[in-house]
Amino acid sequence: MKEESKKITIGGQAVIEGVMMRNGGKYAVAVRKPDKEIEVSGNNFTPAAEKNVIAKLPIVRGVVSFIESLVIGTKTLTYSASFFDEEEEDQKKEKKSGTDWALYGTVALSVVLAVGLFMLLPAWIAGMLEKVIDNHVLIGLIEGVIRLAIFLGYVAVISLMEDIKRTFMYHGAEHKTINCLEHGEALTVENVMKHTRFHKRCGTSFLFIVMFVSILVFMCITTRTMWLRLVLRILLVPLIAGISYEFIRYAGAHENVCANTLSKPGLWVQRLTTREPDPDMVEVAIASVEAVLDWRAYLKEQGVVLDETEGTSPEGE
Repeated sequence: MKEESKKITIGGQAVIEGVMMRNGGKYAVAVRKPDKEIEVSGNNFTPAAEKNVIAKLPIVRGVVSFIESLVIGTKTLTYSASFFDEEEEDQKKEKKSGTDWALYGTVALSVVLAVGLFMLLPAWIAGMLEKVIDNHVLIGLIEGVIRLAIFLGYVAVISLMEDIKRTFMYHGAEHKTINCLEHGEALTVENVMKHTRFHKRCGTSFLFIVMFVSILVFMCITTRTMWLRLVLRILLVPLIAGISYEFIRYAGAHENVCANTLSKPGLWVQRLTTREPDPDMVEVAIASVEAVLDWRAYLKEQGVVLDETEGTSPEGE
């Protein structure tokens, strides 16, 4: 009897005119340069979960993974932007010293702005309603609705920008490529283009789940002191992120009524954050995958036969 081979969990992110893919301790970014050539840069790193057993614990691993994704995402986004900044290439060597600190500063600033906009602002607005509504559960629900409205409004507004539209097309290419691989098909442009641009493990779905979980958590907080309410919102962000990560992790690994039903709202929001890509974008996404995974060997391990033209057919058929 054939031993079942290990499944991989590959994920990624759209960057400026490109795609970043991550597989375990490897990540790579592929960018379509202005001269239309594809530039691929691969990197290795040691995930925190391999260095500290605490980082493997449920909830905690979600927070750690979120921070790692922010750092890698910001780094690869900056890298992709360098191809479209004429001065950046000339200044790379001069700016190399201190780059890490600048990167961490950018990540920290992004987190602060996100917490302020999506956590503290809704809490402050809802708190003003306590003068006319004497029901903490209802106030918590209203706060959650305001938070969702701000989030969806923000996504809808930025999706109107031309540069963001192209990034969302690369986002679609990333999803299509991962879906193709997970369905056991060779990574050819033709195969990838057939697949859906939506995926349950998307960062958009994660953020939507964060919004939803925050409603449930914050509805349980009954303090009337505004400053204490805002402090608690900040302190509970890691817990909410950890819970949301566990759900996304579960939904991505299971196909059942519960997981699929709860994933639908996040998939719907992806209609805003993804667009149908063109074949050139799919080529970039495939190049990024190939930098972190030998997908031909992987598919063979999964029992898939590849023909000479890289088409696929299940073994035994």
